[in-house]
Amino acid sequence: MLARVANNLFWMGRYIERSEHIARYLCVNYFSSLDAPNIHSQSRQFVLESMMYMVGEPSAKGEKLKESDVLLNIGLNLDKSYSIINCVKLARENANSARDLISTELYEAINKFYHFVLNYSVEDFLKKGLYDFTTNVMEYTAILKAKIRTTLLYDEVFSIIKLGVNLDRATQTIRIINTKYNDIRMISEQDNSTIDVSLEWSTLLKCVESYDMMNRFQKSAPSTKNTLDFLILNNKCPRSVINSLEEMTNYVQVLSSEKNPPKDSAIFLVNKIYAEYKYKYIEEIEIDFQSFIENILDNLVKISTKLEDEYFNY
Repeated sequence: MLARVANNLFWMGRYIERSEHIARYLCVNYFSSLDAPNIHSQSRQFVLESMMYMVGEPSAKGEKLKESDVLLNIGLNLDKSYSIINCVKLARENANSARDLISTELYEAINKFYHFVLNYSVEDFLKKGLYDFTTNVMEYTAILKAKIRTTLLYDEVFSIIKLGVNLDRATQTIRIINTKYNDIRMISEQDNSTIDVSLEWSTLLKCVESYDMMNRFQKSAPSTKNTLDFLILNNKCPRSVINSLEEMTNYVQVLSSEKNPPKDSAIFLVNKIYAEYKYKYIEEIEIDFQSFIENILDNLVKISTKLEDEYFNY
């Protein structure tokens, strides 16, 4: 296929996954704060700052955020590159450019998703529709990923889309972890007394649909150590970073016919980074968590750049 079309498929997968994570973070954080057991987690400003931090536009210290502006920007503002509506719009545009390579069922589902988001009333969204809008976005993305899995041949097209999905899943999971870690740090700074932050870890797990899985696996309350270990290093968790990296090693293999790939190739880089994190342990990560976050985000960017240069450059 043309490199341009391969690039469209890759980014279609990325934008589908991204819209889901942003919608879930918006929904879970907003509504979990209403029943939070401490004043810090209940604070509207605290919740809004967390949302903006997650999408990559942190507010200035002391800046007063307006709830309607934040929700509109993240949800339905086409002028914001991180907004849900922008992600869905770009997913559809990329699908249009690869129309001949994807199934009719998948294309129609993407088109239906796009029109739902595009025609959603801004007034309703801001007044009463946050839950309805975000849950529908999550359900539509689940349908799209089911269509990808059940209506496409498991060939290069499927592998390229899944590379995009898993790369963005790892990236968004790390961004969400980093955001909640920052939230907990802010809570600790505001209150010198011992405060229960397990709610924030529970919220984090719900943001990546892993709360029930975590409970079944750990059988203990969420804490810093067991939550990070589960979401970063547990390859049995489908939302974990290591699971996404492992999936990427399988899908990138489909694109390469070389038995001994050169050291500057995409397949070599993906496998090298996967092997690096496969043998990490949580105590090692906790020593300097911020450096770990910066390092893994940098590695994910390197993978994306290498894939684009090698397979999608046109």
